[in-house]
Amino acid sequence: MLTQEVQKAVDRGELLPLMEEFYTIQGEGFHTGTAAYFIRIGGCDVGCHWCDVKESWNADLHPPTAVEHIVANAQKYADTVVVTGGEPLTWDMTLLTASLKEAQLRVHIETSGSYPVTGHWDWFCLSPKKNRLPVPEAYQAADELKVIIHNKHDFIFAEEQAALVNPKAILFLQPEWSKREQMTPLIVEYVMQHPKWRVSLQTHKYLNIP
Repeated sequence: MLTQEVQKAVDRGELLPLMEEFYTIQGEGFHTGTAAYFIRIGGCDVGCHWCDVKESWNADLHPPTAVEHIVANAQKYADTVVVTGGEPLTWDMTLLTASLKEAQLRVHIETSGSYPVTGHWDWFCLSPKKNRLPVPEAYQAADELKVIIHNKHDFIFAEEQAALVNPKAILFLQPEWSKREQMTPLIVEYVMQHPKWRVSLQTHKYLNIP
C-alpha cells in the first residue's frame, strides 16, 4: 500500500511503477532491427488473454521509481528510448518524456491508446485491442498502427482501426506469437492482396533476445 505522499507523486508522474528497463534491438514494427532502450512501465487493465507480459498488469508489484533515475539509466545506452508496458498511458507521461527529451533522447511509445494521451512523442506506435478501444486522440497521434492477428476475424478489426487512424500512419499486421504458424501465411496473403499493409514479426523472439 503506497503512502499518500508517494501516491500523489505517482499521480503527478514524478514516480512511475517501473517493471524493467533494458537495452536491446527493437523487434517489431517500423523500427525493427534498430537499437533502443526499453522502459517497461507496470499497470494494465486491457487484459489481452495472449499477452506475453502478464506480470506487468499489477502495478502494485513494481516499485514507484523516480523519473530522474529512469532517465539517468536510459541516457547511458541509446539515442532512442521506447516506453512500453503494461499500458504506459495509464500514468501521466508528461514529466518522463520532457526529461528524456531534455537528455537529447528520441522518445517512442508502444500503447493500446486506451487512456488519454499524455507526453510528447517522437514516434507513437498504436496497437489497439478489442477489449478496450483507443481514445480518439490516440488515432490522431499514431505514426504506426500495429494490429495483432490472433484469428481470422482480426483482419476485419484491423480494417476498422485503419479507417480511424490519421492518413500518415503506417499500417502493420503482426501474428500473435502462439498462432504464428497458422496466421503468418494468412497475413502474407492478405498483405499481398491489400498492399497498404505491411508484415510485422516479433523478430526479437526469433533472435532469442529481450
